[in-house]
Amino acid sequence: MDQPAASRAGLSIGREHFVPDIIWVPASGGYRTICRTRDPLRWQAVVALDDAVVTQVDDGGTRPGRLGRRSSSSSSQPSLVAAMLKAARLAPGMRVLEIGTGTGWTAALLSDRLGSAAVTTVEVDPDLAERARAAIQLAGFEPTVVTGDGAAGYPPNAPYDRVLATCSVSRVPHAWIRQCRPGGQVITPWGTEFSNGALARLAVAGDGTAAGRFDSMSLSFMRLRAQRAAPCPWDADGPGRPQTSVTGLASERVYELVTPPGAFAVGLLVPDCHKIIDEDDLVVRLHDPGSGSWARCAVTAGAATHPVAQHGPRRLWDEAVHAFTWWVGQGRPGLSRFGLTVTTDRELAWLDDPANVVPGGPAVPVVPAVRPPG
Repeated sequence: MDQPAASRAGLSIGREHFVPDIIWVPASGGYRTICRTRDPLRWQAVVALDDAVVTQVDDGGTRPGRLGRRSSSSSSQPSLVAAMLKAARLAPGMRVLEIGTGTGWTAALLSDRLGSAAVTTVEVDPDLAERARAAIQLAGFEPTVVTGDGAAGYPPNAPYDRVLATCSVSRVPHAWIRQCRPGGQVITPWGTEFSNGALARLAVAGDGTAAGRFDSMSLSFMRLRAQRAAPCPWDADGPGRPQTSVTGLASERVYELVTPPGAFAVGLLVPDCHKIIDEDDLVVRLHDPGSGSWARCAVTAGAATHPVAQHGPRRLWDEAVHAFTWWVGQGRPGLSRFGLTVTTDRELAWLDDPANVVPGGPAVPVVPAVRPPG
């Protein structure tokens, strides 16, 4: 068998010691289980890959052997774990708060580098937290493992030099900034409903604010449970007929719109917009659950135009095209040209410099969809 991805990434501890005997893999319509005792070779092969391994579905509500609908906890991709630890720039004497214990693997890696007394990790799911405690102790480490809401951090062990989230957020909880000492850093995956997302590394200032750039790599982590959005339907029902038009974006430009870094920029400018891509039928579907608005664009590979349907008080496809046009006009900036400033009451995304705040919807250049003749 090839060398496991954790070893190739230079990580000191293999994740096979933390991944449970029951894991979940994608299947038609959801997730199916693989059992370590029944199929050890397949289990080992999945765990050795440089990919996330789903360790829980449906918040633990689906029993092994049944079809799971939604992944709710995982062991992160080893190369991403290594990249996040590198981004944290850890040094002896630092104290770290980890948000999202999961299997306990990252907490063990942190303990191995800094010592158990320097590490606090928070897990919202009691069953996962208990299982992680046992695995971490079996590996020979004793960090503080807290069962609780990661959005609240853990004040008793503050201040921390680093807050490291292994779950994604759309809003950085200010508790993380308050519990990080001035000069410390908050490192967290951050994204929108449209694009999830990029790694933010925010330097904490003495006035309770934090700011910093995004890393250049695109990544996707499970959302902090306190910030998970409700599932979206494929198409919402509403009174009246949808508005139909034809978009002037060629298929190559549509691809840019829905994949990073273009999608990251669109997500910044088009709030509360969920994106679902039906890869089989090449359909892009956008939804705003709050207003009930939706849009659908059916793409034909190589075509210069594509039919669009939109419904509700927002014209989501038009908004997305407007945002995409702004991004193109800025020279198609990559993720690392964007940054984030977090204060007590707001977050501001910016391009190149904190003073250059990304414009809101009305400020984006308007390029209307092309209506069909007649």
